[in-house]
Amino acid sequence: MERANKEAVVKTITEKFGRMTSAVFLDFKGLDVATVSKLRDEFRKSGVEYKVVKNTLIKHAIKSHAWAKKLDGSLVGMTGVAFSYEDPSAAAKVVKAFRKDPAHEKLKVKAGLIDGQVLPGEAVETQLATMPGKNELRASLLATMAAPMTQLLQILQAPAQNFAYLLKAKEDKAKEAAG
Repeated sequence: MERANKEAVVKTITEKFGRMTSAVFLDFKGLDVATVSKLRDEFRKSGVEYKVVKNTLIKHAIKSHAWAKKLDGSLVGMTGVAFSYEDPSAAAKVVKAFRKDPAHEKLKVKAGLIDGQVLPGEAVETQLATMPGKNELRASLLATMAAPMTQLLQILQAPAQNFAYLLKAKEDKAKEAAG
């Protein structure tokens, strides 16, 4: 690869690290092309960008970050990087689901990166992959915001409902006395 091409790749990777909410570093050694293509498709469906880049180019792209030295041990061998731009847990969830198939066990998680924190490979699957996604958080927030309004509505309807029960009880008592 020529120097100009390398500089362009480093610039592109630097921009990706600037935009991402999280990144997962993968070792795909031992996987065939069909399996890697299937993994790429799964990433695409989840809005995750997957790139295979030389470790030296990644090191040049991240050298200005404080967490760069913590990744040095992970940037060895074949490295693929899954960038999540919207949902921080998207890439980790795809990897966790993909590795459940016994045929895909060769895929290894080297490390993860979220908000400047470097996570070891095990933590990516146990912590990052179990975080609620963006849509789940939205639903939870909406439910939390709607709860007080629902309770207020129930309180406002209670007197009318109680009055209806009173009338029904009076009617039943009148029928009982007449019958």
